[in-house]
Amino acid sequence: MSILIVTGIEGARNCAAVVQAQLGMEVEVAEGRKAALAALRRREFLVVAVDETMAECDPAAAEAIWERAGLAIPLQINFALSGAARLIREIRSALHRREREQALARRAAAAAIETELKSTVAGLLLHSQLALSGAEMPAPVAERLRMVADLAVNLRQQLNAPLQASSTAV
Repeated sequence: MSILIVTGIEGARNCAAVVQAQLGMEVEVAEGRKAALAALRRREFLVVAVDETMAECDPAAAEAIWERAGLAIPLQINFALSGAARLIREIRSALHRREREQALARRAAAAAIETELKSTVAGLLLHSQLALSGAEMPAPVAERLRMVADLAVNLRQQLNAPLQASSTAV
């Protein structure tokens, strides 16, 4: 992925070259709203850094850039006061924050899926055992229900195994 820097400040291309060298990512410079929107139409960016001065002078343009940025990490930086080193720190910080947020979201999604699966397996096991303990049924049906119950028990054990392994690793 790459980075889009939106600023009309002199020396922006030099700053972009330093950022590119330090982060090992392609950096594109857009000198205004139209160039930024055109770049955002051409492709997606990982980070979109907009000059704070530009955003304050033309809030509608900044809003249009943020809306078009999609999943890019939005940064607003005063390029007149901040150098390339500050920009690099801000980008690194934003990238690390995004990685942490994504990891937390993945864990939350996995936990939700695991809970749903465990609930379904428990229901399947309960109903199959209730059916087996009920009234007389033909032997083939009882055998199939036992197989379903056994599969549910095995699935429950498999679902509990990763939980125990990850809780001991933490």
